[in-house]
Order: sequence, then structure tokens, then C-alpha cells
Amino acid sequence: MLKPLKIYLADLTYDTVTLATEAFPLNVGFIATYCKKQFGDNVEIKIFKYIPKLEKAIQEAPPDVLGLSNYAWSHNISSEMFKILSIKNPQAIKIWGGPNFPIDIPSQKEFMKKHYEIDAYVPIDGETGFSNIIENILKLDYPEQMQEKILENPIDGCITRNKSGEIQYSIPTIRIKKLDEIPSPYTSGLLDEFFDGKLTPMIQTNRGCPFHCTFCTDGKDEVNQVNMFGLDRIRSELDYISKHVPKNTPSLHISDLNFGMYPRDQEICEELANMQEKMNYPKFIKCTTGKNQREKIIKAIRRLSDSLRITMSVQSLDKQVLTNIRRSNISVDHMLELYPAIKESGLQTTSEVILGLPGETYQNHLETLRGLVHARMDEIVVHTCMLLDGSEMKTPKEIKKWNLKTKFRVIQRDFAKLSSGKNIVEIEEVVIGSNTLTFEEYVELRLIAFIIFVTNKGIVFEAIIKFLLQNNIDVFDLYYQMMKEIRNSPEKVITVSEKFKEATINELWDSPEEILENYRKDSEYNKLLSGEDGTQVIYHYLAEVVTTCMNDWVEHVIDTAHNLLKSKKVDNETEKQFKAISDYCRGLSHNVMGKDRMKTIPKYEFDYDVQNWVNEKNNLNIEEFKIETTKLSFILTEDQFKVVQNNIDVYGDSQIGKSKALKMIPIKKLWRMPTQTN
Repeated sequence: MLKPLKIYLADLTYDTVTLATEAFPLNVGFIATYCKKQFGDNVEIKIFKYIPKLEKAIQEAPPDVLGLSNYAWSHNISSEMFKILSIKNPQAIKIWGGPNFPIDIPSQKEFMKKHYEIDAYVPIDGETGFSNIIENILKLDYPEQMQEKILENPIDGCITRNKSGEIQYSIPTIRIKKLDEIPSPYTSGLLDEFFDGKLTPMIQTNRGCPFHCTFCTDGKDEVNQVNMFGLDRIRSELDYISKHVPKNTPSLHISDLNFGMYPRDQEICEELANMQEKMNYPKFIKCTTGKNQREKIIKAIRRLSDSLRITMSVQSLDKQVLTNIRRSNISVDHMLELYPAIKESGLQTTSEVILGLPGETYQNHLETLRGLVHARMDEIVVHTCMLLDGSEMKTPKEIKKWNLKTKFRVIQRDFAKLSSGKNIVEIEEVVIGSNTLTFEEYVELRLIAFIIFVTNKGIVFEAIIKFLLQNNIDVFDLYYQMMKEIRNSPEKVITVSEKFKEATINELWDSPEEILENYRKDSEYNKLLSGEDGTQVIYHYLAEVVTTCMNDWVEHVIDTAHNLLKSKKVDNETEKQFKAISDYCRGLSHNVMGKDRMKTIPKYEFDYDVQNWVNEKNNLNIEEFKIETTKLSFILTEDQFKVVQNNIDVYGDSQIGKSKALKMIPIKKLWRMPTQTN
């Protein structure tokens, strides 16, 4: 075989309007370092993240082997890259890998038949299966034998298709238990080019998930065992990252599925906290925290303060729904019981819910939302249920069992025009109804989810929420009444809510083929570019509220809360207290992302110390915080300005870019701060 063997590996992201997935290509980095360890100078490996760079490289210097990651958000573009390579180098071996692959054999066969452009699939951890293919190639005498010889027999760790089109298995899954056998892509220098001021470094401290959730690609039995990287390895990677990360990159991703759940995570958090003190990095840590062992998680991440949120992914609070999705082994009640301890630690909480799960009804979904509001989550995010290849829920058996009704939609920000002029769009399948949920109910539940997402979003409305609670008013009723009274709200709020509902309905298509055919036309593709189509609706309209009508949204919250208070027949002093609280909310939320945000400084007079009342831990009544009339200005600090601006610079000043930026900005950095003024 002619050596070195030229290998391209890529974990692709779209960056047409803004970065779609900003994480370093760590996954293919692992495969590259493991392969390099096995074969040394016999292989020449190049890693790619950006679509135009890979497309150009394939056209100008096609590789012998192309390996691409397969996720829902990169499926179609990866398929297209394989097809381009097939034309440029027909003998090249094309290998796909990753979680976006069916788990039942009939669907796997259908997948391989549909994707004739690939030669092999590595379904779980990719290092061993990929290296086994490379080992077989390197044994050949002539390059032109690759297509003919490599696929003659099954290859361990892979699913292949022989010349007759038959699917071949041997050992389809091979996992490395001692993960330090994989050299570090960071300390080897392999990922240096990706410290480019746009991408976010990502580390992995363990692999696997002990849970079996049917909606998740990591719920498979094959990845049930959790394997660990060594602590010394993790420390060296963090040190390397901190010394190479650009100043305009504030974030770090941890790709673990249950971070904080294991005792040693406390040591990792300590290392991160020390790094923050010495290097002022990372300012924001994005990760998925564990689903059990909450005391351990709190203890582990307490040192990281407001740079990391605890994620409470309950998905549903209904016991039957949890049983339906094989999630009954996760203690939701225990999760919620820990809220006081979480707040005492100064930690922020996000709770994730999935709408459209098997057995879910309009009423039990409302009760899930009510329960999370009562539990005082700082952020409640409701996702539409996705049917993912690689999850149990996507199997024909589960779809039939629950009569899942699905539609298809464009994945936000995931589209591009290739140099050939061809338009590529990524698509996801979502559940919009079942034998227990109608489509009309789905749409209304999406609207209330949006109202909660905007209004329950930490800090701004904390004072109103606390005041309602002290007056024995159910806070969920605030959100529910905001939805029911939306037509009596300010005009801009009516407009944004109607646009949200229309977008929720209009983003849905009957088939992937319809979507692809539609966006082949440049006139339709331009709607993706402008943000008219293809947005993540709930984040897109959050950005629209925050940037175009936040003042009006605040007034709708205040009016609805006031009506709830009046139903209790409150006295004049309570009315005065509520006015002070309302002005406090107005001040915090005013113009936080506008270009002139440092110049527009709202000022209000207060007879109550609302700030100290909100922050006190003993639930004292606001009447205990009466003060002499004091004037407060609501300002943004230079640090707040920089954090917001850095994210806008990375993701763009468009509404699409700002919606992405809002995902990345720590909540305490977004809203204004009250300061005494003359």
C-alpha cells in the first residue's frame, strides 16, 4: 500500500448565519490520536470542523479515507461530502460513525441501503472500529484494491456492506474501558488550530450513561457502563486549554452525560475553580449535570458558583410517563427536594422538559410545569420530543405502541450552500401528537412553555414571583393567565405571541423530501438566511422579546400579577409595595442587548429596599425593608457589556445570532444592576 495513507476526519458545523455547534471536534480528535498511536507515520491525518474547508480539501486533494461524525445536526451535509468524495476518488473508503444510527436490525439494513455512499458504519465508540478498518487497508498491496478487498469480510467494531449489498456484522460494538489508552488530542497539539476565537474547547472526563431513557441515543444497553479518563490526564488537558484559549472565548464545554454525579468530579471542579482564579477562565461552563446523587453534584459544583448551572432534566413529573420512557429509576422527587440546598449554595438551576412523550396528556404536562414552577427552577426549558435514530423510541415498535404522530422541521442554523450551488439543509423528526395528545393541545402547550421560558428566566421577575408567593398566590397561575389574557396585552406582546404560534405550526412539514425540495429553490433558501424560516422558535422569539419588546412584556407580567393581587383584595400599602417591585423589574430588564445599552440608564425612586428583600434567605415580608425615599439607577458594568458583546461578535448581531448568544450568556451577566444615585 502506498504510504502514508491520507485520512480526513471531520465533525462538521454549519456557520452560514452563525455557528450552529461551537464545540471543538474532540470526538474525531480522539479517533485521530488513537489511530496515530496505532500506525504512526503510516497514516497522515487532517481534522476539519468547517464545511467549506473540508469541501475544498476533497476537491483539491481527495483523501484515501474519509471519516465523518453522524449527528442529527450534521447528517445531510456528511452524506453530501461522501458523495463528493465518491466522484473525486472512487476508491476512497468512506466511514460514518456516531449515535445517529438505528438500533433495530431491519432499520439498520434500511439505513445502509439508503446511504449507498458509505462503506462502513462505526456505531458506538469510534476509535477501535475505525482503526480496524485502517489496519486492513494498510495490509493491502495496491490502493485500487481498497474498495474490493476491504469490504469482503466483516470487520470488528463496524457494520459494513459487501459488494452484493449485504450488511455484515461481526462484533459491531467495541468500547475501550481504560480511556487513557487514547492519547489526548489537546496535549498532542492536534486541536491547536481550533483555538480560533469562534469555537469552544470541550473536554470529556468519562463516557457512558447508567440510565436507559427511551428518547435518548445514550439509553442503549451498549453504553450503560461508564468508563473514565484519569484525573492527571484531565488536569493536563485543562492546563493546556487555559494556556491556549483566546481571550474572547469565555466558555468551556464538558461533554459528560452526568457531570457531578461521581465522587471524583469534586476534584475536577476544584481544578476548574483554581483555573478560574489563576487564568480568569472559564467564565461559563456548559455541561449536563447528573440525574441522581444531587447532594454530590451540589458539593462538586459549589466552587464554580454562577459559571455553571445545575441541570434538572426531569422531562416529566408524571409517574406513568416516566415509566413509559424507562426513566422511573431517576428520583424526580429527590431532585426537587434539594432546591433549598441548591439556592443556599448560590447555584442556578435549569430544568428540561420534553413535550410529546408517550402517554403525555395536556393536563399532566401542565401539572409537570406547575410542579417545576413550584420547585422554583430558575429556568424551565420545554423541548419538543425528537425521534432520534439510535433511540428506542424511534423503533417501529414504540411508534406503533403509542401512535406517535410526527412531523419534520429544519434544524435551526443548520443549512449551507456548497460551492457547487447545491443547498443542504438538516432535518429532525418531532412528535406533535399521540394517542393521548392532540395537535391543538400541542400548540397551546408550546405557547405556555414560551411564556414560562421568558418570564421565569431568573433575576428579572424574582421580586414579582416572591411577592406573589408571600401573598399566597400560585405563581403558575401568573403564567397561565398571561397565556389566557394574551389578547389583552400590549400590542407588541400580542404580535410576538401570534408570530410564535404561527412559527410553531409553519415550521412543520409532512416529510423530509418536502423540505429538501422546497429549499433547493434559492428564493426559499433565502428565507433561511434572513431568519424567516429555520429558527429554533422558542430561542428566536426569546431574542425578539429581549431585544424588541422587553418593556411591553414586563408590563404584561406586571398587569397580570396585579390582577391576581387585586383578586385577593389587597390594601393600599400592598399596592405601594407592588409598585416598587414593578419599577425594580422595569429597571433590571431595560435595553440589555441594544447597541446604545450603556447610554440608556433607567432611574426610579424607591421607598422599599427591594434588592435586599429579594436576596434575603428568611422569607421576610417586604414591609420589613421600608426605607427613606432613595433613587436608584440601573446600570450595566463594563464586564457585563464585554460578556454580551463577545457573544454577539461570535454569533452575529442578527436576531438569529442574538438567539444563539442568549444561550451562552450567564444569566447574571445579562440583566442590569441597581446602584444608588444622587
